[in-house]
Amino acid sequence: MINEQIRDKEIRLIGENGEQLGIMSPRDAMKMAEEAGLDLVKIAPTAKPPVCKIVDYGKFRYDQLRKEKEARKKQRIVEIKEIRLSPNIDTNDLNTKINAARKFLSKGDKVKVTLRFRGREMAHMNNSKHILDDFAGSLSDISSVEKPPKVEGRTMTMFLTEKR
Repeated sequence: MINEQIRDKEIRLIGENGEQLGIMSPRDAMKMAEEAGLDLVKIAPTAKPPVCKIVDYGKFRYDQLRKEKEARKKQRIVEIKEIRLSPNIDTNDLNTKINAARKFLSKGDKVKVTLRFRGREMAHMNNSKHILDDFAGSLSDISSVEKPPKVEGRTMTMFLTEKR
């Protein structure tokens, strides 16, 4: 809210140089802002009393947008990468998949390890849990198990995340 939009009974005013000017009515604060040739901007509407500042509104908005853009730049979107295994996987194939998972984890992504069962493999699901345990064990130096192995229909899934 700026200038005439501020309808509170009293506000806490901050000057253009950041100094506290005290608690006063918005009308008095508006006069002070007009004398300085600037705008009265409500900065903290939830405070008791609300905090307003005498500032150039155009410059204030520009600085706010720049700060938001800078904050967005620093954000990192965590992707979930999936690695599929089968119950009769050979050790060299498993090592290749482990290296791929290591690469994903080092980039900061989460890894979903899926063990898919087909046909008669469904009868021996409980014997294949050790594959996921070995997978997690070999990556334990850089990762931690976010969700332990869980059976969902024809698949057994586990989530790994990078250690903090």
